[in-house]
Amino acid sequence: MMMQERVREDATSAILFDAAVAPQVDECWFTPAYWRDRGALRTQAGGRGGVAIVDTPAGECVLRHYRRGGRVANVLGDRYLWTGAAYTRCFSELRLLGAIAALGLPGPQPVAARYQRHGLFYTADLMTRRIAEAQTLAECLALQRLNTELAESTGALVARFHRAGIWHADLNAHNVLVTPSELYLIDFDRGQQRRPALSWQQANLQRLRRSLIKLGAAELGEAAFEEMLWKPLLSRYRQVLNA
Repeated sequence: MMMQERVREDATSAILFDAAVAPQVDECWFTPAYWRDRGALRTQAGGRGGVAIVDTPAGECVLRHYRRGGRVANVLGDRYLWTGAAYTRCFSELRLLGAIAALGLPGPQPVAARYQRHGLFYTADLMTRRIAEAQTLAECLALQRLNTELAESTGALVARFHRAGIWHADLNAHNVLVTPSELYLIDFDRGQQRRPALSWQQANLQRLRRSLIKLGAAELGEAAFEEMLWKPLLSRYRQVLNA
C-alpha cells in the first residue's frame, strides 16, 4: 500500500506523516515528556538514538531522535546541515520506509517524521510502528539462539531487500529483528533505493559478517562459524536473490 503523504509546516519546522496510519500528527507527538505525562511512555532507552516506545492513537510506536555518532558527535551532537526539506534524514528515511512497505518487504511501518530548523542546521525525529515480540539478531546470538535455520532466514531476508534494490547503510545484527512469525530489517537512516549491483550487495553482506564476528559468533570457532552460520546464510541468500 502506498503511503498517503501529508505535510504540516510552519516557518521553522515541518511534519511529514502517513495519513492512512495517523490522520493527524501534532508537534507534541515527538516529545517523550508529552507521552510520559499521559502515562503513555512505555520505555525510554539511552544511546545515540534516544529511542522511546509510546502508546499513540496510531498504536504502539517507536520514537527516535536522530543523533550523530563518531567524533563529529562531540561537535554537532544532534544537528545536521540544512540542505532542504527533501534531503533531511527523517523525511528521506520515512519515504524510504514507505517504498519498502509498498514493495511488501518487512520493515517498520512509517508513521511520521519531523525536522526543526536552527539557522544553518536542523534536528530530526522519526516515528514508526513498533514491531511486537521482537528480539534483535544480536540478542539471539547472545542467547545462543542463532542457529543454521535462523542464519538461512537472515540470508533470505537480506536477499529480498537486495533484489528490490534496497541498500541498508548499516546492515548489522542489531538491525535485524526476529519475531515468532517473521524477520524484519530496521533503521534505514541514510538507506537508499538503488539499481541492484553486486558491489554494494557484497559490501552489505560483509558488513553483516563483521558484525556477527564482532558480537561473538566466531567464538564457535572459525570452521564452525563458516559451516553452521555463514555458509547457510550465503546459500539461502543466493537462492532468494536469483529466484
